[in-house]
Amino acid sequence: MLRRLHHTQPESFAFTPANLEWAQAQITKYPEGRQASAIIPLLWRAQEQEGWLTRPAIEHIAGMLGMAYIRALEVATFYFMFQLQPVGSVAHIQVCGTTSCLICGAEDLIGICRERIAPAPHALSADGKFSWEELECLGACSNAPVVQIGKDYYEDLTAEKFNRILDELAAGRVPVPGPQNGRFTSEPKAGLSSLEGARDEAHNASVALALSLGDTIKRIDGTEVPILTPWLDSGKPAKPKSTRKGVAPEPKPSAGQPVDETGVTEQEARAKPKGHPAPEVASAPVVEPAKSGEEAAAASPEGQAPRLLASAEGTPDNLQKLKGVGPKLEQKLNALGIWHFRQIAAWTDAEVAWVDGALNFKGRIARDGWVEHARVLAAGGGTEFSSRQD
Repeated sequence: MLRRLHHTQPESFAFTPANLEWAQAQITKYPEGRQASAIIPLLWRAQEQEGWLTRPAIEHIAGMLGMAYIRALEVATFYFMFQLQPVGSVAHIQVCGTTSCLICGAEDLIGICRERIAPAPHALSADGKFSWEELECLGACSNAPVVQIGKDYYEDLTAEKFNRILDELAAGRVPVPGPQNGRFTSEPKAGLSSLEGARDEAHNASVALALSLGDTIKRIDGTEVPILTPWLDSGKPAKPKSTRKGVAPEPKPSAGQPVDETGVTEQEARAKPKGHPAPEVASAPVVEPAKSGEEAAAASPEGQAPRLLASAEGTPDNLQKLKGVGPKLEQKLNALGIWHFRQIAAWTDAEVAWVDGALNFKGRIARDGWVEHARVLAAGGGTEFSSRQD
């Protein structure tokens, strides 16, 4: 199925402070150079915040992770969990239309969606509160027909029960998720023939948790739980994994001490996957401090050091107007002594090679056109990327 971005897009996107803190914490899970691995959780958080995934959000997250926009767009358009068009402000209804549900009455539920919400899937209702779509198997065949609303399933539905659920949602209430015919989970409709009396709870664990949190149609907003980064905060070495016999495995040959506080060893940091080489991506928030000019000179034997400044001459330029430069990378550039577009605009090939080595991502400066764009920005002009930043 062809999935395209919606024709109407907002002008910009920014995470809320709570969601930004969460996103930056997720990025630190991955070793230097592998921040692109955080693409799916960050896209999902953006969708939770906005209700759907916009082009500015995709591009913003790609910039945070040092990814080319097309790579982030490939992820967003591949996975059907990402909504590429506006959804209902109250609920987006996902109706399972695969065999079991279709046999048990899913066509009636789809007919109700067409009548009460909109004639076509992915279209908003007249009041903007609801949208719907038919999708493939939700994996609850024994409770067919099934509808997913938000994060929970509504199972064992009939047309009457589904209409009642829509009425509850329209009235601002959250109907009880789970089976709608009195079943506890997916036991036989005729009742239990074993384990009778084994349960005392009114609802199964999933339904009980959803009710306690009011979670069915609530979007994540960053206030649910404290942001925990035990991989950074602990300071304690990880316990060795035990084998079947309870004996810790032997360390890998040449495995050394962690190269940073994420616990990634030098061996793992240098490992390359089989097949295609790992993508070169810009650095994102990490726990390593930025190198000084002297430290970078030792770490970058190639090329020739450009003109570096001990401090900004006047007001420093916003280097984040260069493609691929985020807050952490700008901080690293400043620590090297790079504060102004005019410095970058004057770089020679040898100086580019030196900065590549100092920042530890070879080829990124040329690929994203820093020197060419810096010349435009230093002259007071603007680029397509800088105009989006503005």
